[in-house]
Amino acid sequence: MTRIPPLRRRVLVAIVGVAALAVVLFAIPLAIALQRLYRDEAIKSLERDATRISAAVPDTIARRPKPVTLPTGMSRHLSVGIYDLDGDRVTGRGPRNSPVAGAAGDGRVHEAVENGLLAVSAPVPSDENIVAVVRVATPYKHISGRTERAWLLMVALAVLVVGLAAVVARRQAGRLAAPLEGLTRDAQALGSGDFSIRARSVGVREADAASRALEATARRLGDLLERERAFSAHVSHQLRTPLTGLLLGLESGLAGEDPRAVIRTAIERGEHLQEIIDDLVRLSRGSPADRGVLNVSALLREIRTRTDVTVRIEPGLPEVRASLSAVRQIVNVLVDNAVTHGKAPITVSAIDVGQGLAIEVSDEGPGIPDGADVFRGPADGHGIGLALARSLAEAEGGRLVLRRPSPPVFSLLLPTSDYRAAD
Repeated sequence: MTRIPPLRRRVLVAIVGVAALAVVLFAIPLAIALQRLYRDEAIKSLERDATRISAAVPDTIARRPKPVTLPTGMSRHLSVGIYDLDGDRVTGRGPRNSPVAGAAGDGRVHEAVENGLLAVSAPVPSDENIVAVVRVATPYKHISGRTERAWLLMVALAVLVVGLAAVVARRQAGRLAAPLEGLTRDAQALGSGDFSIRARSVGVREADAASRALEATARRLGDLLERERAFSAHVSHQLRTPLTGLLLGLESGLAGEDPRAVIRTAIERGEHLQEIIDDLVRLSRGSPADRGVLNVSALLREIRTRTDVTVRIEPGLPEVRASLSAVRQIVNVLVDNAVTHGKAPITVSAIDVGQGLAIEVSDEGPGIPDGADVFRGPADGHGIGLALARSLAEAEGGRLVLRRPSPPVFSLLLPTSDYRAAD
């Protein structure tokens, strides 16, 4: 398996590499230009010196040689010699024969490197023709030394620039890699079941957006898992009542009652239990086929055929889209709770509340004690399945509230499709 280098190293190598390449591409032409500049300056200086000396020596220098006297202001490192037109030394310092001196017989100034010296030759004119040649030379190491010192300075500056680029690259690499490393840790924590992840701002727009998205995902997964746990914990309450009724009916049949009536009742209760199980299975799977326009009238008539309740339906109810299984289970919980812990008459009403509809279940029982939270746990027998009913209502975008504690009135509020889309 190919090992992929970490982001910090890749950013560091990329920035330092680009900086080094830019320095090299800039430094090489500059180094060549400096070398040429220093050589040209030295040649021009030697040309000036040669021209001054050629103007100062007599025309008869080639026939009557004498020592050459340097004009004032010239460097002591100069080597000055007088040569004839064949390039042979007549007087002064220099090699016995100099090709660059012999080339100056054409009346022009020439330069060349001879024996480690940078030499320039200039003709010595007379009234009629050229009578001699002045050769001025200086050690070439002086020029190369100056060039090398400039190059060393450039290398030092290049190392400094690359070092600064490395410092900046390391800081930038950390600034880019740290958010991703944090996101990796958060993702690992999320995979381990920690849903308390919170977004952190690091000043990088993309990383901040990913962190916020991960926080939103963690919240949704946490809420989903909490609902799943609550659903699993409270489903038993929803199944216990019809199952207990079924068992009690069968036990009464064993006591000698009419077996046909007992069997008929057991079948009805078994069908009701099967219906509850089917609804809970659909809800746990989140089946989209169960969601659509809610037929409130048919739902309440179905409940009336199974339980002795009074049903009231206002005309012209608004259209509500919700899961039939979820609403049916909520209403069943409220009706079963009223039958078990309340007092007849029990009334189920469907009411238009403007931005939606409310399905209310009321009875004439003693109601709920003050301060009791029936949606968290039993209070004087109330609360069996109410926590599940509330979670189902919230999953449908609605609310389940205790509108009046005594006599108790529970209200399921479901928003209309238009109102939910506007939110």
